[in-house]
Order: sequence, then structure tokens, then C-alpha cells
Amino acid sequence: MALLHMAKQCRAVPALLRFRPFHTSLAQKDAPAPVPLSKLKDSFNDGTSIAYIEELEQRYKADPSSVDKTWGMFFKALERGVPGEAIAEAYDAFEKGKVVSPLATAAVSNQTIQESMRLVLLVRAFQVNGHFAATLDPLGLDKRPLNPELDPASYGFTEADLDREFFLGTWNMSGFLNENRPIRTLRETLDRLQETYCGNIGYEYMHIPDRDRCNWLRERIETPELVPFSREKKMHTLDRLAWSDMFETFLANKYTAAKRFGLEGCETLIPGMKAMIDKITDMECNSVVIGMPHRGRLNVLANVVRKPMAQIFSEFSGKKLKGPEGEYTGSGDVKYHLGTSYNRPTSSGKMVHLSLMANPSHLEAVNPLVLGKTRAKQFYSDDNERTHHAAVLLHGDGAFSGQGIVYETLDLCGLLDYTVGGTIHLVVNNQVAFTTDPKESRSSPYCTDVAKALNVPIFHVNADSVESVVRVCELAAEWRQRWKTDVVVDLVCYRKYGHNEIDEPMFTQPLMYKAIRQHKAAHQRYVEQLLAEGSLDKAQVRTIHDRIQELLNQEYEAGRDYRPSAKDWLASHWQGFMSPAQLSRIRNTGVKADVLKSVGHAITALPDGFTAHRQIKKVYEQRRAMIESGEEVDWATSEALAFATLLSEGNHVRLSGQDVERGTFSHRHAVLHDQNTGAKYIPLANVFPGQKPYQFTVCNSSLSEYGVLGFELGYSMENPNSLVLWEAQFGDFANTAQVGC
Repeated sequence: MALLHMAKQCRAVPALLRFRPFHTSLAQKDAPAPVPLSKLKDSFNDGTSIAYIEELEQRYKADPSSVDKTWGMFFKALERGVPGEAIAEAYDAFEKGKVVSPLATAAVSNQTIQESMRLVLLVRAFQVNGHFAATLDPLGLDKRPLNPELDPASYGFTEADLDREFFLGTWNMSGFLNENRPIRTLRETLDRLQETYCGNIGYEYMHIPDRDRCNWLRERIETPELVPFSREKKMHTLDRLAWSDMFETFLANKYTAAKRFGLEGCETLIPGMKAMIDKITDMECNSVVIGMPHRGRLNVLANVVRKPMAQIFSEFSGKKLKGPEGEYTGSGDVKYHLGTSYNRPTSSGKMVHLSLMANPSHLEAVNPLVLGKTRAKQFYSDDNERTHHAAVLLHGDGAFSGQGIVYETLDLCGLLDYTVGGTIHLVVNNQVAFTTDPKESRSSPYCTDVAKALNVPIFHVNADSVESVVRVCELAAEWRQRWKTDVVVDLVCYRKYGHNEIDEPMFTQPLMYKAIRQHKAAHQRYVEQLLAEGSLDKAQVRTIHDRIQELLNQEYEAGRDYRPSAKDWLASHWQGFMSPAQLSRIRNTGVKADVLKSVGHAITALPDGFTAHRQIKKVYEQRRAMIESGEEVDWATSEALAFATLLSEGNHVRLSGQDVERGTFSHRHAVLHDQNTGAKYIPLANVFPGQKPYQFTVCNSSLSEYGVLGFELGYSMENPNSLVLWEAQFGDFANTAQVGC
């Protein structure tokens, strides 16, 4: 038998199996009596004789479950061809405390270098291409061919290998390839790879050329087991999803002929956004600026930002809102373009300020404005680490891949004078752009592929799975706070109606809308899931729904007589600012001559040891002479004096645009470069002792007009006591930039 052969071959048998020394008295006895059947269930550690082991082996071959699992592992190792020597050495190491699982260690010792390499390649294939096999389309219409790189047979593995145990550890890697992960069978490894990369979430991050960042993601994605939601978190998620769904249903029933660009088909956006805000607030963020297009805007206003629903219902009635006399109450734009700003508590009890910026019909035009406003908030609050103020942008799928302003905005993320420490992008992916199919509106597999140029992670998620949406939104918040770079969440969903509620989508997408009409909403699916798993009962569901319906009815009645109590779309810095209806008297903006000379000397002085270009040095000497004489002061000197006096009064001055540091016509020279060291010196940043860093900011922009002008416009909205300028040639404004205004 195999076991007897092993005993003859092994030089050193493990202590737990080592045969006891022969004794004359024992040798003279007859063969041992048969082992009682009950003892065949003894543990591997209790084995004492060849006869006993032989009977165990026979029993195992007849029925593997009839022996203790430790013996089962032992015999299985033999069947897989693990040499007896390997088992002996592994048990010797186990006895000395060097290994935790001797049989697994013995099995791994039979693992060839080639198998180890193929296993690493298999894991990497799932990390790189697993998203292509993920179940992302809620409608099941996006049929993709099987990727052969995800087939273990492509790496030489067969059915016979599925229950073999393998070690996957690789130096300096996290996740499945971590050296400290437990040894698993190939079957278990494949199941977990499928669950992680081919389920309702598709992760794209392997394009990021940073091992630490990729490992950080793997630690959170490639967990040994999927961590389930607690019952409390499931109930909380259901409540948020119910609010999202029932709000849209309520509007549809009350205003049947109104355009509202509802969120039906992507209702999980609301619990996802709220979980994201909860998470980022727990990580020290206390202000979030949001920009988004039409779709779902009313739902976000009501359920995320907490704009009073009574006000939203009042706007549907068509009444013009009137605030206190003389107070600016905003534009008369349609309700799905309007913005608002509120403080609201999170689920953990912390407070966060949310600003949803108004957005016109130019789809993604609001993007750079959101970044500019966020950057301004960071400046005025000395948030130099960019932790306390964050930007969130929502996009449509067609617009994200088709609008050039998306890339112009993405490109600002790593620029020193424009970065906001990362933006969270949420793409509401209807899988159709107005009436255009994806294959006709982009050249790439995903609408989010443009973001790969910036080496940011992209999380695709089936928006019918609310728990998956919550997971990736929380992960996106963690990424932003940890790495201070952009991150994209692609919510693959559908649009229940047409471009708006009175549009007929069957004209152009008949197959899609046949599937949609038969499709259960995410809210209904989640209720059924929770009932099936026993997380709650029907009475609890009814209680949640009845409470929401009652509150919606109350807000609807309150909307009949709603009046705004205060403007809520401008920052607190604007308090007391006059409305457009009020006229301000003309004021004297001049300053005394001695002030001009004082600041003039400061902005024309060069530090000791600084080697300026000889022509620049001459320019600054000429400027000093102009200030001393007060005659023939040129444009550049006048501009510098104006900036300097504003700075001396405590105002913030920011100037950006293409080549503004030198000036397009080589006239400004606001930033000087040491000809020997390359060091920079900015005279206007040194007007007076103790001047705040970046109180004067002058920065060359990317070669963008639309995006950079939008950024500066958003920046200027935060505080009226500042001078924010964008400089460009008239053609640049007229041809490209003015759409952002």
C-alpha cells in the first residue's frame, strides 16, 4: 500500500507518526487486533500503528467523510502526489512551531515554481481585466465575450487542481498576494477572485503606477472574506433608498405633466452619496461643494443637501419666490437648474456644510466652478492639507466621455495653484446619451476611460445593488481623504423614462425600454432581499414606508404658503451684500501718495543675492524711477501698484491665465527667476511683513480657456472682498471661454 511504501522511503517520519521502538516482548506477540470502528474517527494526532493507519486509509477510500478531517487532509495530500518526505519535514517543522498548518505546508512544498508564476499571473489577470466580466448592467443587455485570461485553463490548471492547496504570497504585495494570507485551494481562490472582481463591482486601478496606492486599494478590496453589512446598516440603507424612490413617485403623482428629470433607474445614488458624505465627514471634512446636471437634481436637493421639500413643491407650483425686501433671492431659472446651501448632520452626529451650485444647460459647465469654489474655501480657512473642504461632481455618461470641459477640469487636479486635493466624480451612467447609444457616442469601452489619463481609480458598479453602491462610495471617500487625488464611481444604471418624463424613448431604444418596463426597481429588489434573508419583516417595511409618505404629505401642504427666510446660495462672506436692485454710491478708490511710494518700493526691490536677468533688472530699476518721480508710469507698474494697495488693505488678489506670470507681451514680470539657481521670487507676495502666503497668487494656467475661466469664476463666488482675475486674449474668451459665464 502507498502508506507502507512511504514508511519504507522516509528517512525521518514526523514525531506524531514516528513508530515506537520495537520491544522483544511486543515483537513476539501476534498481530494487533482489529481497530474498533469507533476509533477510526480518532484525530490524525493520535495515530500509533501501521495497522491503524492502514485501516484508516481503507476507510477513507471508501468514504472520505468517515475519518477525522486531519486524516482526510493527510490522505488527500498523498493522492495529490505530495512526497512522503515533504509531509515528514512539514510535520517536523510543525512540532517545532515553525508552521501553523503542516499538511498545507507539505502540499505547498509540492508546488512548482512554474505553478507559482502561473498563479500570480492568474490573480493579476483578475485585477486587470476582472471588471470586463463583472455583472454591471442591471438590464442584462450588455453581453460581453468571456475573457480567456480569466480562465484558469489558460494557465495550465485542470479540474484536478481545483482542490489542491496553493501558496500565493509575493513580496511587498497586499491583498490576495500577501505573504501572510492563509493557504487556500485553487477553487477557494477562484471563488474569491470572482466574487471580488466579477460581481456587482468592477475595479480599475492597475493603471496607477504607484505600488503603495494599489496596495492600499487591495487591502480594502481583496479581503479574505466579503464583510457583510450589519443589520443596522441595512436598515439605514433601506430607509435612504426608500426616501429616494418614494420622493420621485410622489412628484410623478402630484405633477404628472411636469419635467423634473427624475432619478428613476438610479435611485441608489442617494444612499450612495449620503454614505460617502458620512464617511468623508468622519475623516475630518466639514464642507462639500457639489456640482451636477439636471437628472436627479431635485432628489439630491431634497434628500442629500436637505433643501426644504416644501420649497421644492412650492417651486413646482410656479410661484415666484419673494424673500425679505432688498435681499437677493437668485435667478428665475427653472427648478432643475437651481442650487442651494445648507448645514446638515451626518449619521454619526457630526455637522457638514453642503453647497449644491446652480448649473445651466451646458451640461458639464459647472465642473470647474465647483473646483474654484472649493479651492477658495480652502484658502480662506487655511486648509492647506485640503482635508476639510472637498468637491463632488456628478456627470452623465455621454457628457463625461464627450464634453471637453471634463478633461480640462480633470487636468487641473494635480496643478499646484488649482488642485483641491482630489474630486469625487459620480457618473450616473444611463447607458444612453439623450437618444444616442454608447457605441455611437464614444470610442472606448467605458465612458470613464478619459479619467485613466490622470492615474485615478475607477469603480464601476451595478446601480441595482444598493449595498455595492454604498461600498464603492465609501471607498471613494476614503481614497480622496487618504491620497488627495480624484476618484471616479461609475454607477451603471438605466433611465426609466426618456430624456425627460414626457419624452418617448421607444422611438430610438425599443429593446432597452422593453427590458426596463419589465424590470423591478432597486428599492423593491432590496426589500425582497432583506425579507428573504430575514433582516427585517413586512411590518417593519410598512412602518418605514408609512412614515416617509406621511412626511411627504406634510411638506406638500407646507409648500402652498412657503416663503424663503434667507438667501441660501451664497457663502457667509456675502452677508449684507447689496442686491442687484440696490445702487451703491460712487466711492473714492484712490490712495495717498506716500502709500503708493511705500508699496512701490516693496514691489520693485529684489532680495540680496538674487541674480535677476539683466533685462528684468533694468525693467525694475525703471519702475523704481517711475514711482520716485510719479511720472510716465506704465501699464504694468500701475497694475502692480493697484494689486499692492489692495493687498495692503487685507484683500486677496488672484490672477491666472496662460502666461500671466511673465505676461503675454513680456510686460508684467510678476514672477522673477534667479539666473543661477532657478529660484523664484514674487515681489507682490512680499508687500509687507507677515503677508499671508498666497494672499497674492499669480499662476500660469494650463492651455485651457473654458475650464480655467470657470475655475476663477467659482473661486470669486466665495468672497466678495477679493480681486479674482482671468486674463486672456479676446478671441480666447469669445471663441471658447464665454460659455462658462
